[in-house]
Amino acid sequence: MDVLQKLFERHFHTAAAQVQPLQGKLGGSGRNIIRLSAGRQSAIGILYNVREENVAFLEFSRHFRKHGLPVPEICAEDLDHGAYLEEDLGDTTLFEFLSKHRTGENIAPDVVEAYRKVVAVLPRFQIEAGRDLNYKVCYPRGSFDRQSISWDLNYFKYYFLRLAGIPFNEQALEDDFDSLTTFLLSANCDYFLYRDFQSRNIMLKSGQPFFLDYQGGRKGALQYDIASLLYDAKADLPPELRQELLDLYIDKLGGFIDVSREAFLRHYYAYVYVRILQALGAYGFRGFYERKAHFLQSVPYALKNLRWLLHNVKLPIALPTLMEAFNSMLGSEKLQSLASEADNLTVQIWSFSFHRGWPKDESGNGGGFVFDGRSLPNPGREERFKALTGKDAPVIDYLNRQESVHQFLAGVLSLVDASVSNYQQRGFKHLMVSFGCTGGQHRSVYLAEQLAKRLRGRNGVEVVVRHRELEGKDAV
Repeated sequence: MDVLQKLFERHFHTAAAQVQPLQGKLGGSGRNIIRLSAGRQSAIGILYNVREENVAFLEFSRHFRKHGLPVPEICAEDLDHGAYLEEDLGDTTLFEFLSKHRTGENIAPDVVEAYRKVVAVLPRFQIEAGRDLNYKVCYPRGSFDRQSISWDLNYFKYYFLRLAGIPFNEQALEDDFDSLTTFLLSANCDYFLYRDFQSRNIMLKSGQPFFLDYQGGRKGALQYDIASLLYDAKADLPPELRQELLDLYIDKLGGFIDVSREAFLRHYYAYVYVRILQALGAYGFRGFYERKAHFLQSVPYALKNLRWLLHNVKLPIALPTLMEAFNSMLGSEKLQSLASEADNLTVQIWSFSFHRGWPKDESGNGGGFVFDGRSLPNPGREERFKALTGKDAPVIDYLNRQESVHQFLAGVLSLVDASVSNYQQRGFKHLMVSFGCTGGQHRSVYLAEQLAKRLRGRNGVEVVVRHRELEGKDAV
């Protein structure tokens, strides 16, 4: 953290007055993302120890800005310590904007317009800026080649199919993978492939899109990135909107290259499939293997996309074993249970220290409730409690004897109960409730556990508790 503060002071000529973590262990990238600010000056700091990936991001960022593309300005860097500062683009991702402005499949016109702007910019990355990009800094591969595709397909096989208990003939599946890979690589692969072009990596600032997380970019086919955006699982775009945006994208391509719609579509849905398989591999690795259950919440949406593809698309090549695996996935009781869980309201309850800022809401719903427990009696001031937490019996007993704690909890429970009932009636999927105190060890932990106890067992509610300041010391 000190290195980011030094970079901030060097760039802005003033010390950072506030340092707020934006993404902790919920993220899938391994980066520490931190907002540093002083008055009107603000920047996003990144701490990450993979030098090659940092180099790719920094060089790509400068190259894209040279081409006038909307990516963050790089403010300062210290590659020896895995740190850099970039322009602060705010807090609204395209996914969050979509989530707040839709009712089922009815998506607000402003959201559709944002997607249209995003789609219109994509060919500039792929073709205009891709022509003179330094592909030597790409990490881990310079192109989306046979090796890259093999990694993605095996990721799906071992971390999703195996861990989900889906039966398959390994040699027959490998034969299908080989056929699919050969077909994918028969497309023109001389363009910049962004690699992770999806709604959480696009920020909206003053109504305009800005783009992040292209450090995995490499040479590849045009079809991959538009497939990533339109089949982004939890975004759950309706088929009609996907088609409208795909048509717009192909039209925009025509301003840069001669493109045959028929030739483009010949390979397009194969790239849709391989992108979905890559995503399922990631969900399986994070969810089944690392047991981070929130990643599995995307699986039902990916299965919904697969079901649509199986009913509406015929590939130019035969992949019988892979298609059989897809049908087994759609009929799997284990995966169906994930689908039913996805219909639940997930209430995510955090405890935290105000010194480190509020927990970041990754759902796109804006953060829900934040309750300040610092007005309550503080067990941390007594020597006998200092080594304990709000989950330990002596601390619980101490706080249970405080009338002010009961009054505080009564107000909290009344507000949260009402919201839970309302959210369930309206079909909402996520509510976040955060409790803060000075150290994030006693009062906030106790309050989070008490609310969780109240909500557990309620029909249609899944409770997830995270004690941010205890993670790594006394993980939940």
